[in-house]
Amino acid sequence: MCGIAGILNLKDGTPPSRSELEGMIHAVHHRGPDGYGYYCHDRVGLAHARLSIIDLAGGDQPIHNEDQSVQVVFNGEIFNYVELTVQLKQQGHRFYTHSDTEVIVHLYEEYAEKFVDHLNGQFAIALWDSTRQKLILARDRTGIRPLFTVETGGRLYFASEVKSLFAHPAIPRQINLTALQEVFTFWTTLPPHSLFESVEVVPPGHLMVIENGVKRLSRYWDWTYPNEQIDQHKSVAEWSEELKALMIDSVRLQLRSDVPVGAYLSGGLDSSVLTSLIKNFTDTPLRTFSIGFEDEEFDESGFQKDLVDYLGTNHTHVLCKRSDIGTAFPRVISHTESAIVRTAPTPLMLLSGAVREAGYKVVLTGEGADEVFGGYDIFKEAKVRRFWSHAPDSEWRPLILQRLYPYLKHSPTTSGAFSKRFFQQGMEHLDKPYFAHIPRWATTQRIMQFFSDEARAAVKPIAFDAINRILPAEIDAWKSLNRDQYIEANTLLSGYLLSSQGDRVAMANSIEGRYPFLDHRVIEFAATLPSRYKIMGLNEKYMLKQTMQGLIPESIRNRSKQPYRAPDSQSFFDGETPLEYVAYLLSEERIRKAGYYNPKTVNLLLKKCARGKALGFADNMAFVGILSSMLVDELFIEQATIES
Repeated sequence: MCGIAGILNLKDGTPPSRSELEGMIHAVHHRGPDGYGYYCHDRVGLAHARLSIIDLAGGDQPIHNEDQSVQVVFNGEIFNYVELTVQLKQQGHRFYTHSDTEVIVHLYEEYAEKFVDHLNGQFAIALWDSTRQKLILARDRTGIRPLFTVETGGRLYFASEVKSLFAHPAIPRQINLTALQEVFTFWTTLPPHSLFESVEVVPPGHLMVIENGVKRLSRYWDWTYPNEQIDQHKSVAEWSEELKALMIDSVRLQLRSDVPVGAYLSGGLDSSVLTSLIKNFTDTPLRTFSIGFEDEEFDESGFQKDLVDYLGTNHTHVLCKRSDIGTAFPRVISHTESAIVRTAPTPLMLLSGAVREAGYKVVLTGEGADEVFGGYDIFKEAKVRRFWSHAPDSEWRPLILQRLYPYLKHSPTTSGAFSKRFFQQGMEHLDKPYFAHIPRWATTQRIMQFFSDEARAAVKPIAFDAINRILPAEIDAWKSLNRDQYIEANTLLSGYLLSSQGDRVAMANSIEGRYPFLDHRVIEFAATLPSRYKIMGLNEKYMLKQTMQGLIPESIRNRSKQPYRAPDSQSFFDGETPLEYVAYLLSEERIRKAGYYNPKTVNLLLKKCARGKALGFADNMAFVGILSSMLVDELFIEQATIES
């Protein structure tokens, strides 16, 4: 894992300088503490910060082809590089390293822009073809690795993180209020938006090509689902055997490394699948890491211990207290570079720190399984709501919802009248592809009640149908569950779980996360599964559970999904006194200066949370969302430091 940065002159001008590139790449030293590399040309400059994992001695970037006309820097891993190297050598290409990076330049020579189709990996790539005066920026299929761009002053600037862009004096700093509304609806900005004006993301599964000053963006891969009849005659056993073989191969590939590889162990199904496959089907020593909480509501230590004992792993457990979250939160936001509505990334940053202290650079983790195999309660909730919609006056159909969210202290299913109002939200949009997400989005949007009059006047209120701009034309022809999965994968997963809760908090401690469930072959296989084999009745991830029979403890295999969560607003107070930086950032004076929120209503929320009276998700998301966005303003707009 690494960091990249660069500059391309879109028209004649002063060539990018080494000093400009050094300023940009040094800003992401945490992504690549093992060394820097540079390439400077009349029109382009490339920079790389290396976290050495494969070919430790010879893998320094930039990497080039035989005549040095193609240069590449990239952040990530190409897991099938061994097979690709053999293939490319047979085609006559000569290699001068043993790194995975070098396959990229030779694949480009062989297949031009189609080179990405041959990659099994997670990556953000910058490739310069000096012969054609062409720059290619490529991002992996599901958005595991970040890539940002800014076009200004006749130049295109690009980097792994926004802080690299802001290290250059030509880049303006301003929060995009439309993007902030998107975070406060969808939990993430919608491509091409980042949280900052002028800064855009290269969307997952896309290529940006700039040739002779002309820029074009194209999609090379997407989550797709069959419109035609799926094979309904294949048995569960047949599906299961295919899935097991795929998952074993995905894990095998993602264990490739010249440094030790560990695994996160949450106590849930997904991490249990990965650790079990490592233990039973590879020769890799099993080294695991887990996070636990002093709050019983969030703690899964008991299930983690069950699996540790079952597999006999060498295990490290980190106990996270509320005070740890409050103290570390400013550093988290300095890495997420975005507002967030939950504190959940914070314990994971503490966990990645423990991984680094143990001498590891790489961990396998279970993100993606819920999106791929139908694991979330939102999918089951939507299934019940659709069933209810066929008899809206039924008294018993909505009662099925009481079987959901048993792990929530303030579950929306516990009060009959409230439950009915909550889950009836959006029933008039039954035919919309985003039907399943309306209750969640409506709850999150309550944060915008805190906006100032000036902020409200500056932007048009965002509607749920804003999501349509990232949806494929054929989505209306898909099964309901497949629509729900697509939206979840292209909002929560790519924009939050793999970013703020994934890459950013792992790389804060120079740790590379790997995601076997997001091998594109696994995703494409699961897309062909009949819906009933993803959710059987209300039994989520049915096929994955069947596949793992006999390989993990039954207590975990049959356990209902409990999503990873962490204490929210209660983490920012010592008794009823807010932490010093919290009191400052949420003071009426500081809120008024920033201009995003109403100082009076924010003050009321602060006092409410201080008394421990925050009600459910809405209040907690509002508190965390406002605090995190004020931290973004303080750290990136005001360029101040925070004493936590």
